[in-house]
Amino acid sequence: MTQGAGQGPEAERTATLRDFRVPAYVHETGPYVRSVHPGDALPAADEAYPEGYTPTQRDLPVINRGDTVQVKVEPAPAAPAPEPATGPGPLYVVGDVHGYLDELTTALQEQGLIDASGQWCAGTTRLWFLGDFTDRGPDGIGVIDLVMRLSAEAAAAGGYCKALMGNHELLLLGAKRFGDTPVNSGAGTATFQAAWLLNGGQKTDMDRLQDHHLQWMARLDAVELVDGYLLLHSDTTAYLDYGDSIEAVNDTVREALTRNDADEVWDLFRKFTKRFSFRDEGGAEAVRSLLDTYGGTRVVHGHSPIPYLLGEVGSEDGEESAGPVVEGPHVYADGLAIAMDGGVTMAGKLLVRQLPLDN
Repeated sequence: MTQGAGQGPEAERTATLRDFRVPAYVHETGPYVRSVHPGDALPAADEAYPEGYTPTQRDLPVINRGDTVQVKVEPAPAAPAPEPATGPGPLYVVGDVHGYLDELTTALQEQGLIDASGQWCAGTTRLWFLGDFTDRGPDGIGVIDLVMRLSAEAAAAGGYCKALMGNHELLLLGAKRFGDTPVNSGAGTATFQAAWLLNGGQKTDMDRLQDHHLQWMARLDAVELVDGYLLLHSDTTAYLDYGDSIEAVNDTVREALTRNDADEVWDLFRKFTKRFSFRDEGGAEAVRSLLDTYGGTRVVHGHSPIPYLLGEVGSEDGEESAGPVVEGPHVYADGLAIAMDGGVTMAGKLLVRQLPLDN
């Protein structure tokens, strides 16, 4: 295929170009449903508790002492108190999900972060998603719902689950807010609706998108520094255009979304679609410009699929490629950059990995 279909070093396609193949199928995944245990039932509002009842009393049948044989049992020695947790839990990062909910739950289970029922089971572990939850895959809203739920469950367990703003969050927000309103794309007139569809927008996601999803996406941070790792979505230096500190960048992005100006949000989306700043000649210097400004010793990002970073551009027609099989993150730019997008939209791998990396 010709260059310019989302596989060269240019910015990701907007309203006129297609960069990734959109899967031909969609499906909906229903919400998680928790069953109510009979023992959790409470009396109706107009019923009174029995006299003398306390919340700790068990309603068990009374057994006469003469009906049983009394056996003296030595009390078991008290178990030693668990050692208190010291410091934060381990740190994990997740690459681009793009609506592949089943692949995400499988990867989280393999890393021991959720159990077979999809509940958080990792205690004080810290989990960061690097953005791009929707589009291209079958269930972007299901992915957002899962991340939101895990955020609450992890916090209750003493850990956390957090997420960064990706360019596809900006794209979905823009498509919902502005639709077919013309914007100045820098290369003529475009619309968020057209760009969203050309970049894998799924009608089922738009139909299920609710206000709380929009509010959650609009409040996401764009940059964070954790354990010396500078976490970003996009492999670009465009973050430098929005402030000389992490706080400034995050505030600037949120304020732009609050002003709700279509052209301003489009410019933000356009800059967040830039890629490959760390890949080619001068890539290490580009990474250092971010680290010198925002801190940290390494950048961790998603956005650009690892096969693209390795020069394997794939095929829009779905033809098989003899390119490398992605099994883990890609470390490059003199060891300063870690890429986490395994290319799940290209039949690749959805990566969930603990930092620091084993290799």
